[in-house]
Amino acid sequence: MNVLQQIGAFLIETLFSLYIGAVVLRMLLGYAGANFYNPLSQFLVKVTNPVLVPLRRFIPSMGKIDTSAIVLALGLTLIKLILLSLIVFGAVNIIALFFASVIDLVKVIIWVYIISLLIQAVMSWVGSAHGNPVTPLIDSLTRPLLNPIRRIIPNTGMLDLSPLVLILALNILLIIIDNIQL
Repeated sequence: MNVLQQIGAFLIETLFSLYIGAVVLRMLLGYAGANFYNPLSQFLVKVTNPVLVPLRRFIPSMGKIDTSAIVLALGLTLIKLILLSLIVFGAVNIIALFFASVIDLVKVIIWVYIISLLIQAVMSWVGSAHGNPVTPLIDSLTRPLLNPIRRIIPNTGMLDLSPLVLILALNILLIIIDNIQL
């Protein structure tokens, strides 16, 4: 790849990934029942509404699952991979890229949880979690995954090992997904 191809690939990867991350985070926070009056939630709503609101006219939600956000994130991931494939290879295999998009989107969701757990751990160590608007959002996002683990692993005094167990499990899941042959 020449320099212009590298710059193009970098910009496409970065810009698409940031927006896909915002859509996925909004979807996961909505599923978790997070407070959408939180400043971070309001930011996500303002950034994603211009595309999600028109899409919702055609793709309704199924219960707590925001199907329009899933379709948007999957579509954007597919477009990103098509553009990157054109830059790098000059050709596109839509079927392979569709399956790669699904896998990429699952990996984004896993990484959102891993990063959220790491932020949650650091904030609990630093002690600046009180009054921080991110704290309740991360708590509502991670609680549905942590609660079943907390029921199995006993509390060891002041140390909660459930985030560590969940991070390990999510990383194992990433390894399994990375080894799926298409």
